[in-house]
Amino acid sequence: MGKKIFFLAVGRGRGAAWGGVGGRGAAEAGTMAAGSARRAAGTELYRELLRVYEEGKKSIPEQPRLFENDVEICLIGRGCKSPIERFWNGNSMVYILQKATLLKDHNEGGDSMEESKSDDALYASELLPKESAGPVALSVRRAKQLISLYTMAQNPNMTHLKTSERVVLPPLWIRCDGSDPECTRWLGAEPLKAGNKITGINIYMVTCNGPTADKTCFANLEELKMAHKVKHHSSIVTTKGFAQYELIRAAAIEDTIVESESNISIDITWNTVDKILQPPPLTAAATLNISLESGDPRSPVYPLYRELQFLLTLAEGLKTGVTEWPESLESKSAFELVQGFLTDLKKLDVYCTSGNENGTENIKSDTAAVDSSMKSIFSERGGLDFAEQLWCKMRSVSSYQELVECFTLIIKSLEHGEVQPWIHQGSSSLLSKLIQQSYHGKMKAVSLSGITPVQMLLEIGLDKMKKDYISFFIGQELATLTYLDYFISTSVDLQEQVHRVQKLHHMLEIMVSCTVLLQFKHENLFPLTQTCLKYYKENPLNEKHVFQLPIRPALVKKFYENDHPEIWKVDISSGHGQKEVKTTWQVSTSPPVEHMISNNIGLLCDSTVNGSTEERMYFITMTNCSQVHFT
Repeated sequence: MGKKIFFLAVGRGRGAAWGGVGGRGAAEAGTMAAGSARRAAGTELYRELLRVYEEGKKSIPEQPRLFENDVEICLIGRGCKSPIERFWNGNSMVYILQKATLLKDHNEGGDSMEESKSDDALYASELLPKESAGPVALSVRRAKQLISLYTMAQNPNMTHLKTSERVVLPPLWIRCDGSDPECTRWLGAEPLKAGNKITGINIYMVTCNGPTADKTCFANLEELKMAHKVKHHSSIVTTKGFAQYELIRAAAIEDTIVESESNISIDITWNTVDKILQPPPLTAAATLNISLESGDPRSPVYPLYRELQFLLTLAEGLKTGVTEWPESLESKSAFELVQGFLTDLKKLDVYCTSGNENGTENIKSDTAAVDSSMKSIFSERGGLDFAEQLWCKMRSVSSYQELVECFTLIIKSLEHGEVQPWIHQGSSSLLSKLIQQSYHGKMKAVSLSGITPVQMLLEIGLDKMKKDYISFFIGQELATLTYLDYFISTSVDLQEQVHRVQKLHHMLEIMVSCTVLLQFKHENLFPLTQTCLKYYKENPLNEKHVFQLPIRPALVKKFYENDHPEIWKVDISSGHGQKEVKTTWQVSTSPPVEHMISNNIGLLCDSTVNGSTEERMYFITMTNCSQVHFT
């Protein structure tokens, strides 16, 4: 039997796809029926991909579409996070094909293959899932068949295919199981276009080995450049380097490494690479990536975070009618604290209206409490008014009954004129209105029943916390009151106000972390604040969002210069425009391909250690590109 080979798809053009045949005997045995079946399969794949594409132009399908019972077709929208972003820098829609992990719930009887080829193609929502740890790869052989069909369907010279006017489809990438000698993990195909005409196809092949700490397995840069020149018949190549370092691992609060889902890393790119694992030069371009979760107990703003959690508890109680009162950490009850506070006021008469006769109080004046020298990145705000002081006492309330008792005591003190406290201007809370009415000796009756007491406490907590955040951002000259107006507006309902305060807190945590961990100064904090403000004016709260800030590598060099990179890669390129081809060699401490994790969970459990903190285990990835032209 002849040696097995792979050939490029045949058409009247210089075709471009894989298809496996035997030697001469097998080729001669390629009957008309086999050719017809292959063309039919190509036509059907094209139709399925076109259906998904047309649907995706309206709304990206939430469920994958099934093809030939063994392949799932997923569509990733433009600008969305993509599993192949490490290997392909396109920004268009892209198909991801993988092994179907779903079985039809009505697979008994009938021809399943015929059903899959009907116009009403099955969606995964119509299927029963098997247990799966994640996306599952197809065999390399099956992936090559699909690439061949896709390429054939996109080839304008294949006029005998039963398709209407040919549409340029999005690029297609297929998860592979690494079952070939090269350990192929992805195969990709991207149409080359001239206007609306397809002129060829870029074929991508991503291989991955490891993990290993053996640097003798690493490539030699000159050999990589020579191999690229030979393969692509180019005399000149350019190189571009990339390195990513995790900074949060090297930064500490009180000599304690920060460990959480939070991540602060830096991406560094530069031109002209001299050797494999070359440290990035200080002249390189760098981008800081910040993904931060609130609530680190070691953070200077952790007390404020706990306040926010109580505020969220009240908001949830207001929405559902059921409040889960937290356990008090105070030695005294909230009622005792409020009672003592009111008694002190009666004795001292500190909060009498004579200290603020015109009733005006500019919010911005609260910023005086912030240490402008930044000796302390965040300190408790001074100048708290009566309502804010009450919030501080009543945060320890442990039951609805105690809450009612506290407000009953407060309202009686106001009605009897025992206290005449001052409050900041601008508050629209029910308690603030009662206080203003008490100045004139007339107070409207308030029924402390139902959700009213919870709402009253929520309102004074919102007012207090808004001023805390304003105090920080204005005091540190990171934003003006105008820029913050969206976040402190009272023109929206209480639930939305709470949501916006959460955004303010997340931004505060980011600024404080960058100051404490990375010693950032105003020149860096200011543009970062503007980036966060812009994002949160347009998007809901998302603590997994990665905020990015262009910086100079020298600013954070001390945090990574003695560390190993998490990712290091070199791009070797030749050609220009659509004729540009690229070879990429990369090492990474984590699996660059998520379906490697699914297929090799046991193998990778110790992939980042080697019995020594000095050695780093790396996955080695190669991305090769080939071009085939139809005209």
